Amino acid sequence: MPLDRTGIPEKPVSRIAPTPSGYLHMGNAVNFLVTWALVRSRGGALHLRIDDMDGIRFRDEVLVDIFESLEWLGLDWDTGPTGPDAFHRHFSLQKRRGFYRRELDRLRQKTGKLFACACSRSEIKKRAPDGLYPGTCRNRHHALIPGETAMRVQVPDGTVIRVDGHAVNLSQSFGDFLVWRKDDQPAYQFASLLEDEAMQVNFIVRGEDLLPSTAAQLYLADLFGMETFGRCTFVHHGLVLGEAGEKLSKSRGAYALKDMREAGVAPAKVWKRAALFLGLDPESVDSPQDLICRTSL
Repeated sequence: MPLDRTGIPEKPVSRIAPTPSGYLHMGNAVNFLVTWALVRSRGGALHLRIDDMDGIRFRDEVLVDIFESLEWLGLDWDTGPTGPDAFHRHFSLQKRRGFYRRELDRLRQKTGKLFACACSRSEIKKRAPDGLYPGTCRNRHHALIPGETAMRVQVPDGTVIRVDGHAVNLSQSFGDFLVWRKDDQPAYQFASLLEDEAMQVNFIVRGEDLLPSTAAQLYLADLFGMETFGRCTFVHHGLVLGEAGEKLSKSRGAYALKDMREAGVAPAKVWKRAALFLGLDPESVDSPQDLICRTSL
């Protein structure tokens, strides 16, 4: 189904934010192209942010592949690293851990809704087979100790967040979710929100499987009093599936961009797939610039 383009800001500010933990695939590429085309067709600004806050899973070879893939697709951006060396010198989010920790402390003092949790994943699974955190440590007053406890935010029962025309029951989909991990690193939802607000992002394109993540970030943004992210326009598109209807993963295979390039597949295959999500005739698209031109019509 083509994206609903109503409500997109007149001058969108957006980002593409690959993670350097697994090779990019067709789904990532389509999302990046759709974001890029919608932003460029409206004269907006596009940031490249490489989300390496999960330092344990960082892979240098994947970082290199990100830049090779973006070049292969024909994408450009206004701010962000131009290559691996620039990323390591100036743009790694690992350098901003102190900022994340200060913001965590500020949120904890401001809201009183954060609590330290000593539960392991296996303990949570024993108490809740669906994996939804059951609130075990809400009132146990643990201290936040690296290696022993994580930090969660309380999500009261019945908390519903409206996202892109959907009503997401956050208490049933996420429960009291993590904002700081036991390994003394920020959780993805928390760090990504802070970076989007710092970049003044007002438009985000995501897969529909990330609706609960968007709801979680909007919930945090409200607790923080973040005005820009709170007014952000979200567009959630359908998942990009394989030819047999399978979900794509960040591993090597037929739909990994690295393997497509090495097999001699032309990027036009991806441009035309993105055209379908934009409601365009794929046969009218022979370059990434065609996505911009035809989207602006």
